[in-house]
Amino acid sequence: MEELNNEETADNSLSSDTENPEQASEITTGQPAEQPQKKSGMQQFIEILKFTGFSISAGVIQLVSDGILCDWTGWLPWWPAYLISVVLSVIWNFTFNRKFTFKAANNVPLAMCLVLVYYCAFIPLSVFGGNAIAAQLPENLGLLVTFMMMLINFVTEFVWDKFIVFNQKVTDRILNLFKKK
Repeated sequence: MEELNNEETADNSLSSDTENPEQASEITTGQPAEQPQKKSGMQQFIEILKFTGFSISAGVIQLVSDGILCDWTGWLPWWPAYLISVVLSVIWNFTFNRKFTFKAANNVPLAMCLVLVYYCAFIPLSVFGGNAIAAQLPENLGLLVTFMMMLINFVTEFVWDKFIVFNQKVTDRILNLFKKK
């Protein structure tokens, strides 16, 4: 009889795994699932400082590569130089913010896809908007336009990363959408 109850519990944990992961953990371990601890104000402030520091370093990468490709050498017009420099800085920023700022151990491919979604929206808007602004300015002010786009990117990407990309609850829900039922 006890074996039947254990099998029923195992079957229940499998079926409820896709419905509610917290309940599944409670069923399989016999203990309530651990809730993520809320961060103190100081921890959140440090998180913002880390994000800012890594974003500044990514910004340096973006400005230097954009300057080399567009303003200093004249090899490329503003928008392709901007696009290449954004890709370089995004790779840098994602890697360091995932590991050190948000300490996210969640699904890296999903996190990368979510960052890609953000940039699929941000890059066309910033490229077309920035190109329109750059066309109105004297020729050597492409870096000013790049800097303006970087400020907009900094604020919007922090919000996206904190509340979507590196938020375990959100990524778990997204993953549950794709699980077989």
